[in-house]
Amino acid sequence: MKKFFTCFMAVSLLFGMAGCASSNEDKKYAGQTLYVYNWGEYTGQEVIPMFEKQTGAKVVMDNFESNEQMYIKIDSGESYDVLVPSDYMIERLISEDKIQKLDKSKLNCMDLLVDGIKGLPYDPNNDYSVPYFWGTVGIVYDKTKVDIKDLEKEGFNIFLDTKYKGDIYLYDSERDSFMMALKALGYSMNTSNDKELNEAYEWLVKCVETMEPEIVTDEIIDNMAQGRKALGLIYSGDAAYVMSENENMGFYMPETGTNLWSDAMVIPKNAKNPELAHEFINFVSSYEGAMDNSSEVGYTSPNKEVMEELSGEGGDYEGINAYIPRTGNKNDEVFKYDDKTRKTISELFSKVKVIASNS
Repeated sequence: MKKFFTCFMAVSLLFGMAGCASSNEDKKYAGQTLYVYNWGEYTGQEVIPMFEKQTGAKVVMDNFESNEQMYIKIDSGESYDVLVPSDYMIERLISEDKIQKLDKSKLNCMDLLVDGIKGLPYDPNNDYSVPYFWGTVGIVYDKTKVDIKDLEKEGFNIFLDTKYKGDIYLYDSERDSFMMALKALGYSMNTSNDKELNEAYEWLVKCVETMEPEIVTDEIIDNMAQGRKALGLIYSGDAAYVMSENENMGFYMPETGTNLWSDAMVIPKNAKNPELAHEFINFVSSYEGAMDNSSEVGYTSPNKEVMEELSGEGGDYEGINAYIPRTGNKNDEVFKYDDKTRKTISELFSKVKVIASNS
């Protein structure tokens, strides 16, 4: 669930390759090439150089901007060794037999990962995927403008509170916008019920007609860091950066539930180098790879040691609640793949944006 994020943070790393990464002093992969398809700006600066130095292999990484863009390439038969899709897209790829089961005898990293990010509904036994980043969607807010009592009372319905008219951001994502509306109405974000979907559509129409929101994507990051609006819908990793830049910013997740998302590494059926792909998955999941990734990109690492270090005393995200995803709330959900509902939501959200542009 990559959200475009361009901030780079300094990080000191240990270059001894321990933990999850395997020892390859003989550079047994020298001369081999690994092809990776990942989100843009989603990899630490040192991850690829460290992996290449350790293995002797070369990594070629292409970037995509959406799960759907990635799917088109894979569906056309283009070959990669590692993909990093989101949860619902992994569910689709499994159902269409486009990715292969992992050889768990070649993975030595699963015990390093946080329990809360393993065994999710789209891949309950992690037969096909190993987590890359994870997070939630919530509300970033200016503590000098927004009363926390309003957030606790209204949850996502705060986006209909005229007290904040003209002072809000909506996120330009059909799935997350409908998630917000459905959760505000007390429904599952995975509903396929037409009545509930239409109610969510009407909720969003009311929002854009009465609240004068600005609909944005990655602009929300710098804009909220500079305090330009009172509140907005945001991904937790972006909120963590905003809060690290501006102490007046907070992050709130309504008790009615939100989207618990994850992006994970998978190996396509037509991968040309699955053995090296497993080695890459191990390294990215190791302390060294995960620390570089998370400290620089800003999203939550599935590596337990890295997550605790970055969020603990002296860590980059000490005291920032957006960095550690909420677990244990029964109303939080993982997106499921439903092509019919996806098309319905896409059509309805297009109408919402037209109404917004004419309001």
